[in-house]
Amino acid sequence: MDRDAVTAVVAGLWRDEILAELERYIAVPALSPAFDAQWEASGHLEEAVGLVAAWIRARPVAGMRVGVQRLAGRTPLIVTEVEPFGAGAGGDGRSTVVLYGHLDKQPPMTGWRQGLGPWTPVRVGERLYGRGGADDGYAAFAALAAIEAVQAAGGSHGRLLVLIEASEESGSPDLLPHLAALGDRLGEVALLVCLDSGCANYDALWLTTSLRGLVGATLRVDVIEAGRHSGMASGLVPSSFRLARILVDRVEESATGRVLLESAHAEIPPHRRAEAQAMAALLGGTGEDFGLVGDLRLMEEDPAEALLARTWRPALSVVGADGMPATRAAGNVLRPFTALKLSLRLPPPVEAAAVAAELTERLGADPPLDASVSLSDIECADGWDAPALAPWLAAAVDQSARGRFGQPPQLLGEGGSIPFIAMLGGMFPEAQFLVTGVLGPESNAHGPNEFLHVPYAERLTGCVADILHAEATRPRD
Repeated sequence: MDRDAVTAVVAGLWRDEILAELERYIAVPALSPAFDAQWEASGHLEEAVGLVAAWIRARPVAGMRVGVQRLAGRTPLIVTEVEPFGAGAGGDGRSTVVLYGHLDKQPPMTGWRQGLGPWTPVRVGERLYGRGGADDGYAAFAALAAIEAVQAAGGSHGRLLVLIEASEESGSPDLLPHLAALGDRLGEVALLVCLDSGCANYDALWLTTSLRGLVGATLRVDVIEAGRHSGMASGLVPSSFRLARILVDRVEESATGRVLLESAHAEIPPHRRAEAQAMAALLGGTGEDFGLVGDLRLMEEDPAEALLARTWRPALSVVGADGMPATRAAGNVLRPFTALKLSLRLPPPVEAAAVAAELTERLGADPPLDASVSLSDIECADGWDAPALAPWLAAAVDQSARGRFGQPPQLLGEGGSIPFIAMLGGMFPEAQFLVTGVLGPESNAHGPNEFLHVPYAERLTGCVADILHAEATRPRD
């Protein structure tokens, strides 16, 4: 395959088509169903699916079939199937390379800089700002651009299946039913290319070696039927917030942040410790500026331990609350209830369902002062620890990284979750994984000022093309 031709095709597509399409996509408030209960009526997800599917259908890719799979009550799945291409394509026609991304988005979030906004695409230098461009709208365009470049440059690829889902930000509840509905079309997955992860800088090709799991739930404590004057009720009726705090203290040690659920912990493998130490040495720290306020100190000061804390140790966050008026609107009233949205990140090997069971038992037993306590909206997603790269894939990744970034590939564990990876790993234990992405320093996925680093995304697209060609032409047993 002519690598220079790949580079030229990819650069032309990003410059002439992809950026403009991404701007149109960013402008669509395609919230994931967890954040838009009326997503079918609002039509925003459908609009995003139509925009992306139309661009894919217009690609001059040989042997391609594009469809939108629909299941009742589920978000759509864009399914693009491409037949093997090129003289070097090996395999038996059943072996499949799956390329994965998603197009649903997180909520807008406050705090965007002046002139920026979640649904307002803005290009500033190498950055394209707006919600969803980097997480993960670019993935569909990068995957198809890589395939188109392979074919245009005289390369080869095997049987390909590009899956773009619309429920990932809600924990991918619709994905397993969609995979079941695909049936034989899924084939025997030999390689998964996932473009929904991150990078520690924009100077190297970064491979994700692990992902944390997740248990989410809403804890609610009710104390009275309606708000009462705090001068009359406080001191007798317990504060719902205090009772909620007592319950959360059963799960997390407030002084240290240590999670108190035994099932939520796992041993850190020596090779993952070594990766964290190497990454910390390369970056001279964690590689991320969190924008700490004042003199706030991190919970871990050693850079390698800090990296492990956010990739291989459990951590609890309260990411939302109900029952609390804004401070400016708060009267002297004892509130009827407090509801807290809990987000518990888990080490890669931990079974999320077991943690959810222990969490439910810990919070539900012996409620303080016999208060009315409930735990609802429980969601589970297992983490993932990457298998070793096969020799052919390790060699191909190294060659591509050196050719396009001028240095060998780098390894990192990620603190986030991608439920599909664990799902597919369980279904196809012999599959190889190339998990990577564009969420690098300051890109701020899920937060204000999210951006896509365009040159990095372009080079990553070229690397995907290289890997597709390498997979097709690798030695077969």
